[in-house]
Amino acid sequence: MPEQLRVLMIGAGGVGDAAARIAVERDFFDAWVVADYDLARAERTVEAARERGAGDERFSARQVDASDADAVTALAREVRATHVFNAVDPRFVMPIFTGALAADAGYLDMAMSLSSRHPESPYEQVGVKLGDEQFAMADQWEAAGRLALLGIGVEPGLSDVFARYAADELFDHIDELGTRDGANLVIRDDDGTEVFAPGFSMWTIIEECLNPPVVWEKARAHGDLEAGFFTLPPFSEPEVFDFPEGIGPVECVHVEHEEVLLMPRWIDADRVTFKYGLGTEMIAILRTLHTLGLDSTTPVTVKGVEVSPRDVVAACLPDPATIGPRMEGKTCAGMLVTGTGKDGQPRATYLYHVVDNADSMRDYGAQCVVWQTALNPVVALELIAAGTWSGTGVLGPEALPPGPFLDLLAAPRPGGYGSPWGIEDRTPGAAA
Repeated sequence: MPEQLRVLMIGAGGVGDAAARIAVERDFFDAWVVADYDLARAERTVEAARERGAGDERFSARQVDASDADAVTALAREVRATHVFNAVDPRFVMPIFTGALAADAGYLDMAMSLSSRHPESPYEQVGVKLGDEQFAMADQWEAAGRLALLGIGVEPGLSDVFARYAADELFDHIDELGTRDGANLVIRDDDGTEVFAPGFSMWTIIEECLNPPVVWEKARAHGDLEAGFFTLPPFSEPEVFDFPEGIGPVECVHVEHEEVLLMPRWIDADRVTFKYGLGTEMIAILRTLHTLGLDSTTPVTVKGVEVSPRDVVAACLPDPATIGPRMEGKTCAGMLVTGTGKDGQPRATYLYHVVDNADSMRDYGAQCVVWQTALNPVVALELIAAGTWSGTGVLGPEALPPGPFLDLLAAPRPGGYGSPWGIEDRTPGAAA
């Protein structure tokens, strides 16, 4: 049954700000409360949304400490939230996740609870995996009759929808589900000189890229899902992947990512991987940060003040929400699926979504990386409001029907979101 949602979005950084700018054009919700530790930042996001929506009064700003589950619960109850949308970095997943459950609200996030390395064999065996803490609470969400939808950004998120679509519509047998992400983005300073400025949270980049990447293989599982997961050293198995729409070849390496922890739960495949086009400069910077200990989250004392080295690194770089005007190029999120097609023949297909920074800046005032991420949870919320996506417990996007999502994403505005996705045949020997 269709319902009008009351959304509590926690986080007014780049992705949260872009989500509000997207959501203001939609009519599936009665209220969209933007909450942040920094009230002024939340107020700026509300102001930007209202400017786009001719003073839309559905938007309001509140202050909240995302590390305090009780505070999340209290605010969710106060604003009568039907759904809590987590738009902050993954350090705060569990207090927001548990706070939403206590408030009897639905939940969405774009990154899952954090992992920790295996104490003896970090580059061979998994320790605590991404999302383990959340899946451990699945029974509680089911008993409450509420849905916690994990990983519904772009990657994870849209990539998982692509995987489900490929499994349902294109393949009889899947050898590998391989997320492949790359870009040709350039950021320049006031003089036009190319500078280093990540397109999303440097804290999260360090977390993803220096943790041991996880791979899943059915041959290792022997019927036990958990036995199929194993780890590799960071930046393993580099490959050059040719990205579409003019981006071109980019070297991609294994990175720890939620898709690998989600897809085997609902999709039958022999292997699941995630590779990201980091580039030689980013890899060199990450290696240096690790060598110097600047990737650590353990506080150190500097002139009497306790600070986390990783927090300092992130604070020294430009806010990803502010670099859009200096950014050029495109970003691509996609899923390379290999196996046997519905016709019984070998098949390799790349399903993808490309965003040009010039387009997202022109239409939404948001740089392409954060805009592409923010788009998908808004689409998901609209499908939940319509009753098209539903369920209870802790689910990933691949547990839900992909067709309505992809149709709504690509359909022209104002009915849809006007952001088409693409599909390419990558079968060896296929015509270009």
